[in-house]
Amino acid sequence: MDIINYRRSVRSFTDQVIEPEKIEQLLRAGMQAPSARNQQPWHFLVVQNREQLLKIYETSPYARMFTEATAAIIVLMDKTNLKNELMAPQDLSAATLNILLRATELGIGSCWCGVFPNSERMASLKVLIKAPDQYEVFSLIALGYPQDADAFRFVDRFDPTKISYEEF
Repeated sequence: MDIINYRRSVRSFTDQVIEPEKIEQLLRAGMQAPSARNQQPWHFLVVQNREQLLKIYETSPYARMFTEATAAIIVLMDKTNLKNELMAPQDLSAATLNILLRATELGIGSCWCGVFPNSERMASLKVLIKAPDQYEVFSLIALGYPQDADAFRFVDRFDPTKISYEEF
């Protein structure tokens, strides 16, 4: 539960490069996500090139954190073998969250930048990364070691007024 409690969106990063074995651990975490009908519709694109990270920022006014990130994972929907396309966003959300949680556990800052269902953003990113037709961009994850030593702090978000039992 500690990892869940201490995960925060980190938008300021040092210039320390994330080790390749840690990138692999993040990808493995993403692939361990639950998936409706076991369709596993994900494909992950790792970006570490500074110029490409800056181009990602240019696709969205909300992606400023990519100007400081040392890496990014672009989560894509692979439509090749989908059994139920309507369930894919849930699968990809679970994969994205798994990556964020594992990053926190490894001391890596992360920030989920939503792309889906904004068709304009999805299209511009697809062109940028030269994704084949069967792929759709779902989310962006900025990654890097946090600038702020207090980046992983607990903030209690529990609100009992947002809970109902049995009926409203």
